[in-house]
Amino acid sequence: MDILELWNFAFFRNAVLASLLCGIGCSVIGVFIVNMRIPFIGVAMSHAAMAGAVFALLLGLDPLWCGFGLAVGVSFLIGPLADRSRLDPNISLGIIFSLSMGLAFLGIGLAPEPKNEMMGLIWGNILLLSRQDLIRMSVVTLAGLFLIALFYKEFKAVMFSRALAAAVGIRERFVYYLLLVLCGATVTVNLDTVGGLMLFSMIVNPAAAAYQFTYRMGRLFILSALLGVFSAGTGLLFSSFFDLPSGACVVISSSAVFGLAVLVSPKRRQVGHVTAL
Repeated sequence: MDILELWNFAFFRNAVLASLLCGIGCSVIGVFIVNMRIPFIGVAMSHAAMAGAVFALLLGLDPLWCGFGLAVGVSFLIGPLADRSRLDPNISLGIIFSLSMGLAFLGIGLAPEPKNEMMGLIWGNILLLSRQDLIRMSVVTLAGLFLIALFYKEFKAVMFSRALAAAVGIRERFVYYLLLVLCGATVTVNLDTVGGLMLFSMIVNPAAAAYQFTYRMGRLFILSALLGVFSAGTGLLFSSFFDLPSGACVVISSSAVFGLAVLVSPKRRQVGHVTAL
């Protein structure tokens, strides 16, 4: 079955739009995460959202809102925990990740058979997304892009140095916590796309690949978004044509994009040239 035939099916059109939204939303947030050197946040947020959704299913509640609530709650906890305990943010993220993972798998263990819906939160399935899922993804993605554009200078300052941002009068805590909330919201609405265990790759890999080609922040955002969309789209096509798990294909695609970016990176060639001299 070729692409034109697949396009006749609503589920495939929904999956294409979802890959576009996931690629843009996750990779744009990933630029901040990679530059601030807190890549573990994607893992912590995705497992927090997954834990909230799992317990929502156990209690008969809406998994999206419960997952979103716990992810946002965790985002508000990460900053103060790191600030008050004077720990590196990655340490506090590691603690929260381990707790979230424990809660998520505890909930899965307590759930009666069958556990298909809960397993979907782990692995994701971009081919089963509904119109309501796409609406939520669109709202969160557009809201995130709007807030990034609105606070662009503040985000850049905080990304460079929270201490310097505070010194020049920027409310760095508010900006930092807002960034964490955006990450939590983006992760939550994309749980069903790639899955909680693998969503981390769509946040980090496209941004890390884009960083191989440019130092300019504006270009970094654009290139990261393009690579994110390409990774998600390519993974979707491989999944559809070869009947493979969609989440795994998207993750492998994004990893392959990063690997190719490293191989052809102008920065890598420049470093090699300087070393040779």
